[in-house]
Amino acid sequence: MAASPGPAGVGGAGAVYGSGPLGFALDSGLEIKTRSVEQTLLPLVSQITTLINHKDNTKKSDKTLQAIQRVGQAVNLAVGRFVKVGEAIANENWDLKEEINIACIEAKQAGETIAALTDITNLNHLESDGQITIFTDKTGVIKAARLLLSSVTKVLLLADRVVIKQIITSRNKVLATMERLEKVNSFQEFVQIFSQFGNEMVEFAHLSGDRQNDLKDEKKKAKMAAARAVLEKCTMMLLTASKTCLRHPNCESAHKNKEGVFDRMKVALDKVIEIVTDCKPNGETDISSVSIFTGIKEFKMNIEALRENLYFQSKENLSVTLEVILERTEDFTDSAYTSHEHRERILELSTQARMELQQLISVWIQAQSKKTKSIAEELELSILKISHSLNELKKQLHSTATQLAADLLKYHADHVVLKALKLTGVEGNLEALAEYACKLSEQKEQLVETCRLLRHISGTEPMEITCIHAEETFQVTGQQIISAAETLTLHPSSKIAKENLDVFCEAWESQISDMSTLLREISDVFEGRRGEKYGYLSLPKPMKNNANLKSLKPDKPDSEEQAKIAKLGLKLGLLTSDADCEIEKWEDQENEIVQYGRNMSSMAYSLYLFTRGEGPLKTSQDLIHQLEVFAAEGLKLTSSVQAFSKQLKDDDKLMLLLEINKLIPLCHQLQTVTKTSLQNKVFLKVDKCITKTRSMMALLVQLLSLCYKLLKKSETDTNCLNSFQLQMENNGWVSVTNKDSMDGKI
Repeated sequence: MAASPGPAGVGGAGAVYGSGPLGFALDSGLEIKTRSVEQTLLPLVSQITTLINHKDNTKKSDKTLQAIQRVGQAVNLAVGRFVKVGEAIANENWDLKEEINIACIEAKQAGETIAALTDITNLNHLESDGQITIFTDKTGVIKAARLLLSSVTKVLLLADRVVIKQIITSRNKVLATMERLEKVNSFQEFVQIFSQFGNEMVEFAHLSGDRQNDLKDEKKKAKMAAARAVLEKCTMMLLTASKTCLRHPNCESAHKNKEGVFDRMKVALDKVIEIVTDCKPNGETDISSVSIFTGIKEFKMNIEALRENLYFQSKENLSVTLEVILERTEDFTDSAYTSHEHRERILELSTQARMELQQLISVWIQAQSKKTKSIAEELELSILKISHSLNELKKQLHSTATQLAADLLKYHADHVVLKALKLTGVEGNLEALAEYACKLSEQKEQLVETCRLLRHISGTEPMEITCIHAEETFQVTGQQIISAAETLTLHPSSKIAKENLDVFCEAWESQISDMSTLLREISDVFEGRRGEKYGYLSLPKPMKNNANLKSLKPDKPDSEEQAKIAKLGLKLGLLTSDADCEIEKWEDQENEIVQYGRNMSSMAYSLYLFTRGEGPLKTSQDLIHQLEVFAAEGLKLTSSVQAFSKQLKDDDKLMLLLEINKLIPLCHQLQTVTKTSLQNKVFLKVDKCITKTRSMMALLVQLLSLCYKLLKKSETDTNCLNSFQLQMENNGWVSVTNKDSMDGKI
């Protein structure tokens, strides 16, 4: 299979070794993708859990025993492929080779032990009812499983060090080339170095994008996304700003403009390394203050804890915490852009919250000395009152910030100031430039302050990071637009200066658009329309160009739905292991049937991961697209099998065609389901799709097995015929063809 596209439009590099759910990807230089390693590990965790969690002293049917044996074999197979990844890492990283190899040997031994202990051919304890008591040595399985997980964890940690080292090395290469770009003095030299810089940025984007996808911490993921967005946009800015400097080497504003781009890119590169290594330079700590909404959430948790424990915290701590929250509301009340009505309401609610807290503390002190029912009820009432006051304060802050942001975005939607700056530049009007630069600075200050207020009411840490990113972008880009406009005004006939100003204005407009999207997302979270995560499914916003997805909106699954999808997913995961086992039997791995079967197994495994909330499929849009490709791949498989059937005898051909005729309708049914709108019943659609996929995978396993047997039979028949003909010739008999020729001559 082809390497998948990389992040941010960067194509995937390198070859793919192995395939299906246990395949792994190696880029040039044996760069190991952490995601690939984790996907190799995923089946181990669930399958080992299945083995260890079986019931003791229960009798199992032959069918159950075979299922247990399959799990043991699947674990061993997964370990074998995982070890290959580890050995590849070791061969390319001599400083870690010994450690990795030791861990790989331990993992391999553990996998073989698990396979041996679950092999039913070694268990002959037949009972009178024909059933067998399985796992006479469960302790051995547990020990092997522990050793396996321990050794696999070692390999993962060492592999992680390799990935981090690669990202740091890539960053250093980019920085070194940037230093050369800063000092370049000719266009020819600039073009050569920038070409190298572009390739290095593509590599860095690829590595950092993979790392971003692998991060589990949503806050870190948002920080990485923000840093990578800066690098992406600044790459084009660096090109035009540098060209402008080369064209106008004595222009101070051009140099100022270029320096701003270089400085911001260096900060973003450092931010990526800070996230990757999980440490700040010089031992710095994160000094960003907690948002108001986060502070209120923590405060409410503390006061609600009083219902269970009256002594776990002090009254002074509660008072200080509330004062810190209310002090931060001064960002709203001190803002020149907050209306008088909103300011008065915020101050009123702040005063009310202080009074409610004093009442709560008074009742709290009584409750510590008197354990009466009336005091307990009064404490509960006090808790409810202050919670209500804080909720009202949240509503008011949300209303203030969102209304201000909406009005501001609407007012600046036509980008009048940017258009005026462009016109002023080509006219060379320095007086008008000063006027519109001042207006842009005012607009920038409004946007920066609004982003600061939105951060307080964003509701989630990732969106707080997005607000901070927007604030920084407006702050920096505003200054760069002014310096770019000044350069154009001083050189009104310069095409490159005009192009440079256009690039910075486009970045500003893009950030305005992003802020509008952010505002909608903040409102969605506040009103409970977004932000919830389910155990196995991540639901997207509808995409503009996909009519089939417009109706896919989150509807919270109940426990029965979750259990059903999880069960279907687990069965699908086991079927992919069966398919891989069948594929490995084939000597010709380039056979079309094998290739299509491998592709289907790989995609089915991605669907299995989706039911666990893991893997490359993140949204229902990804799921639908994967299912469409899966169905198409199934139809390609049937065409290849039909072509193969023409080589077979009539009886064998009929048997194979019967199996094909079962798969073709399922492919068409799956295509129909993916294109059918179920009026917001997302989980019903997912259920139907996975059920169809599971049926198709079961048929795939049967087809692969049958095709392999018929292929071997055909080869055997051909060999026997050739042997018979050779024997006849050796005994002096002529071939049928020669006999016919002789008959013709007679």
